[in-house]
Amino acid sequence: MGSRHRIELTVNGEPRGCETEGRTSLADLLRDTLGLTGTHLGCEHGVCGACTVLLDGEPVRSCILLAAQVDGHEVTTIEGLAEPGGRLSVVQDAFCQSHALQCGFCTPGMVLAVEALLRATPAPDRREIDEALGGNICRCTGYVQIREAVRYAAGRIRADADQAAVDIEAVVGGG
Repeated sequence: MGSRHRIELTVNGEPRGCETEGRTSLADLLRDTLGLTGTHLGCEHGVCGACTVLLDGEPVRSCILLAAQVDGHEVTTIEGLAEPGGRLSVVQDAFCQSHALQCGFCTPGMVLAVEALLRATPAPDRREIDEALGGNICRCTGYVQIREAVRYAAGRIRADADQAAVDIEAVVGGG
C-alpha cells in the first residue's frame, strides 16, 4: 500500500476533502473518488486532451497530474460549467448549436480548453483557436465545427457583455 495524503480542494465551486494514495492521478480522483465521470481518460499520457480540466482557471491534463498536487487549489470539470438548473454554459451550448461533437469522447476536454481560451482572449483569431485546441485530439469531426463553435461562443459572450454594459448604462445614467 502506498502513502496516503489528505487533500482539500475546491471542485466545481464546492469545498471537498478526501484521502488519496500518493500515486493517484487527478483524473482518477475525480472519476473514482468524487464520481465526476465527465472527465474522460484516453491516452493516460497527457497527449490526447480528453482529461482536460481547469486548475485555478488554466487547462491541465488531469491524467498526468497527481491528486496530491492540487491540494488547496480549485478544479473545474465539465460538470461544473452548467449554470444552476442545468442550463448549458455558452461554450457547451455553442458546441451543440455548431454540431461540434460526434462521439463526444473528446468534448469535455475541448469545452474546458475553449472556456480557458475565451476567458483569456474574448475574440480569438484562427491561430489562437488552433493553439488552444492543439493539445486536444478529436478523431471524428475534423475540427471545422469545433472552430465554428469557438467563434459562435466568442460572439455570444461579446454580445452578452455589450448588452450588460447597455443595461448598466441605463441604470447608472437614469435611463
